[in-house]
Amino acid sequence: MTSTHADHDQFDLHPALDSLLLRDVIHPSRDLWTPRELRDLTSFVASELTTGLLQILDYSTERRWWARLGLTEGVELWLLSWLPGQGTEPHDHGGSAGSFTVLTGRLREDYRYPAGPIRSAVRDTGDALGFGSGRAHQVLNPFEAPAATVHAYSPPLVPTREYASLHDIPDSIPPLPAQRLPLARLRQLADLEGP
Repeated sequence: MTSTHADHDQFDLHPALDSLLLRDVIHPSRDLWTPRELRDLTSFVASELTTGLLQILDYSTERRWWARLGLTEGVELWLLSWLPGQGTEPHDHGGSAGSFTVLTGRLREDYRYPAGPIRSAVRDTGDALGFGSGRAHQVLNPFEAPAATVHAYSPPLVPTREYASLHDIPDSIPPLPAQRLPLARLRQLADLEGP
């Protein structure tokens, strides 16, 4: 999915959402995004681009479905869907800051900071949160209705680490080496790996 505009070498936007509005908020001049900036981004995209997101949204019974909405050298933006019973394994984001906003439905998030207790929260439509690199979580849809979420991570495409359980989170979560990769290489990785 590449932008149809001349400056597609600076960012990659989903063709159905490629607009001046999204270009303004995902502008490639920002190398690293804070958890608050990521939360503001996912919240803005979920609230201001709802119609476009719902047109793209799909569901898969085989696995969670996703679509890349945007990619720069500093941030990646995704739309994910969750059928009842679908979820992630416990994982961290390898040193990236992250965020997600619930577009539709509701999800349960179990999360833990190193050496802290495991906590649980229900995330309802419109809920948005940003988190730093020292956090692990597991996101599940134990409810009867499908859900959809908008996610962002910075730096982009840092591998996640999975755990057998949130009890297995180490006392400190060291960051994986973030590589400053050109957008063309980030596109290749995003196409192979997904969120």
